[in-house]
Amino acid sequence: MMNLTDLADKYGSDKGSTKHRYTELYHMLFQPFVDRPITFMEMGLLIGGPEHGITADRETKDLPSIRMWLEYFTKAQIIGLDISDFSWFEHERFSFLRCDMDTRPNIEAATKDLSDLDIIIDDASHASHHQQNAFLTLFPKLRSGGLYIIEDLRWQPPPYEQSGITKTAALFQSYLQDRAFTHSDPSVGAEFDALRDQMSGCFVFQVRYQKQRRDQVLVVHKR
Repeated sequence: MMNLTDLADKYGSDKGSTKHRYTELYHMLFQPFVDRPITFMEMGLLIGGPEHGITADRETKDLPSIRMWLEYFTKAQIIGLDISDFSWFEHERFSFLRCDMDTRPNIEAATKDLSDLDIIIDDASHASHHQQNAFLTLFPKLRSGGLYIIEDLRWQPPPYEQSGITKTAALFQSYLQDRAFTHSDPSVGAEFDALRDQMSGCFVFQVRYQKQRRDQVLVVHKR
């Protein structure tokens, strides 16, 4: 089987060796899922969009990471979610959901028919409230033993980021340190606290896995 980093480089995904190196971690985490008929979901399918000042109705011409996942997980159903339109991409194991993640009702409406997901990766806008909206909505849909991953914690887009909101990295660091979620909005912290019993492991990795650098990738394992 081809190494996941090799596949990322083959398809031009920034998850590989040319930039973030996420696939070095993912190749180890995802080995138990490779030959299983899992359901895999990725949010955020191509760099660019409103978080970079580009219209959501931009022209989209490629799906690097989706092509990578389809080759890596040979029996998986792959679900892609994005604010831009990728419905032109056709594959028997791929389905697309279009969604603006600015509110939880939007996410709930787009994903209402989903259940029993095995792996979720949030590589969408990286706005803190988008990440937190998605986690609160979708983490309960993971199967036991599933993985929830949030990428690019160190960067939030100025067009979307809400003033004063607790960053997602800080939110999960508070849980790692105190086993309770601390948030600028106590009601949001309470919603995360309500999910603690469903988490069997929570790990934060720094940029390129270097301890002195900023938090970059979150991995949460479902009990």
